[in-house]
This record gives sequence, C-alpha cells and structure tokens, in this order.
Amino acid sequence: MYNSVQEHLSFFVPKTKQMRPNRFLYIAILLCISTITYAQKKDPKEILLIGVFHFNNPGADLVRADKFDVMTAAAQAELHKINASIRSFAPDKVFVEWDYDEQSGLDTLYNLYLQDQYFDYVNKKYPGNSFFKENEIFQLGFRIAKSNRLEKVYGIDIATSFPFDSLLISMERAQQNELKEKIFSRIKEFESIDNANRKKYSLRDLLIQCNTQSQRDLDLGSYISLFNRAGVYDDFTGPDLVANWYKRNLLMYSLVQKISEQQDKRIVVILGASHIALFRHFIDLDENFKAVELTDILE
Repeated sequence: MYNSVQEHLSFFVPKTKQMRPNRFLYIAILLCISTITYAQKKDPKEILLIGVFHFNNPGADLVRADKFDVMTAAAQAELHKINASIRSFAPDKVFVEWDYDEQSGLDTLYNLYLQDQYFDYVNKKYPGNSFFKENEIFQLGFRIAKSNRLEKVYGIDIATSFPFDSLLISMERAQQNELKEKIFSRIKEFESIDNANRKKYSLRDLLIQCNTQSQRDLDLGSYISLFNRAGVYDDFTGPDLVANWYKRNLLMYSLVQKISEQQDKRIVVILGASHIALFRHFIDLDENFKAVELTDILE
C-alpha cells in the first residue's frame, strides 16, 4: 500500500541517487489523473418527484380522507396546465405506482391511450370502476408520457406485508396504551389536515402541499417515532412493519435504477406521497441521480 501521493507517484518516476524528484512531472501526473477521473464522472440523471394523494381515493390507506374529484372541469384544466409545465422538463421515462409484474397490462392500456381509445375502452370494460378513469396513473402519468411522445410507461410497485393488525396486538400485549392512542391520534390528524386542505385548495396547491419537506418529515417521522417502538422487549413487530415499508420502497427504487438507461437525462416518478418521501432520501444518497421538486417545475 502507498502511504502518500508522493510515494505512489514514485512508482512511475525513475530515480537514481543523484536524481532529485521532478516536481513538475508529479504535478503533470496529478493533473492527468484528475482529468481522467472528472471525465469518467457523469452528470446525474434528474428525477422529477411527484408525490400525490390517490386521485380515485380507494380507501386502502390508514388515513381515510375525503374524495377530491379530479374529473371536474376545473381539475382537468389544472391537470392540463401541470402537464404543460412538465412537458418543458422533457422526461425520457415515466414511472408510476402499478405492479411491476403486470407491465403487459399497463402497456395495453397505454397503447389505447395513445390511440385516444382508452376512456371508451375502460368505460365499457370496467363500468363504475373509478380507478381506471381517475387514478393519477392515467390522469397524470399517461398524460405526461403521451405529450412527450414516450412509447411506454413503467410500473414499479411491489407489494410487501404491512402487518398493522399485528402491530395493534403487540401494543396490547405490551400494554402500550399511550402509544396506541398516539398512533390513532396521528392518523386522525392526517385525516383532518387532508380533508381541510381538499376543501380549500386547488389540485395544483394540493400537489405542492403533498411534496413539502415538512409533510414528508411528519409522514416518515411517524414510522420511526411511533410504529418502530411497538411491542415488548423481544417483540419486533413494530420494526418489522417499518422495515417492510422501507423494503417495499427500496425494491421500487431499484427498478428505477435498473430500467433507467445511459442515454436518459430526465425521469418522472409519480407515486403516493409517502413513497416519494423515501425516494427523496434514497436519491440524496445516490450519486447517479439528482432530485427535482414539483415546485421547481410549476413555479
């Protein structure tokens, strides 16, 4: 092992007893190494993070918020403006919260969307099913991809267990009544904030609110400060739940890393706001990507 830069460079520079170190040669070699290293380092890809509330409001989350109707003329006009702003970002790929192992189904739907046949198709095939009409995958993801002439939209969702019922049982066994009350109080707090915001804010403002750092910190902080503590000394149901949530997002993020190609410069990721909170953390640690916030694009 070389103990210093000078010792390392001495390997390249011949010496004799009468020969003094050639400092200019050392400097030249250092500059050469620095230039090569700089040339090898590529500019990170930009990822536009769009954290959303689920437009079709399936009621599958712990927080049960009121519905926000994205099908109104006002909301559709906002989606048009949001899409126009994102078009200038010029993404090379769009990733959405669709099961990764059902990509062929997403391809079929997007191809119908490209041919302006999508909504007629789903109205006939899935009558009364709001998911295919209102969900952000189709209202925002498909819209962005088509306006940027992309051939594909990528699904990256991967399901992992979320044993909330087991968490409650563990807290009861540990007699963590105060912790249990805090968890349900936090859920009610989220519901109250969401419902109040949906009554007074436009779709654009709601999306901006979903992507604030304070909202992300409150969301992720709940997993660490509340859920992770659940259970008696040797009961790790709480940490297991938190670990499964992190694992799900790490798996999703790995798909973004794997699917992104060398020539891609800009990417859009549209996921539930809780997912995006972790994605932002991952990107901050990933030298290959750089986060772009929705506010940077809209404002």
